[in-house]
Amino acid sequence: MKRGADALLLIDFMNLFDFEGAKVLAPRAIRAAHNTAALKANAIETHIPCVFINDNFGEWTRSFDQLVRACIDRGGASETIAQVLQPLTSDISILKPRHSAFYGTPLEFLLDELKVTRLIISGVAADNCVFATAQDAHVRKFKLWVPSNCVAAESLANERSALRHMSRTLKAAIDPCVPRRGSAGRQ
Repeated sequence: MKRGADALLLIDFMNLFDFEGAKVLAPRAIRAAHNTAALKANAIETHIPCVFINDNFGEWTRSFDQLVRACIDRGGASETIAQVLQPLTSDISILKPRHSAFYGTPLEFLLDELKVTRLIISGVAADNCVFATAQDAHVRKFKLWVPSNCVAAESLANERSALRHMSRTLKAAIDPCVPRRGSAGRQ
């Protein structure tokens, strides 16, 4: 793993989709997962660290690997996303207790250790956990890129609103990921 400027965060993609609104979010999350998979492949190729950060859903004894297995066993969107994004042994995983990937986790220490200055944030939901993470990253002075086609919300309107808000208030780049060989999307 290269120490450097970028890190790819994959927020809450490992998800059982067993909450109110999940049926409308799931297809949008699958679309975002497919786009993120292309971004992740380029990140791996260029040695950019990939960090899965996921809610623990109150399951304090369940590991990330067990959560991935539960998603696969559940079938449907949960299984599709887990297979599309295929967590690798070289990926880093962090379980979080609340919305922001920074709150109550070692993420800030990890990013400092890796000398990261820019975060590429993907995941679900754009107007909730992705936004909370981006906001906490902004106050920690990280540069941000939230690729518009690598996040999902329950509606296109909510997604667009969250992205515009992150662009305006957090100075996040929100242009879509257009993966090209030898890069992690937009440079």
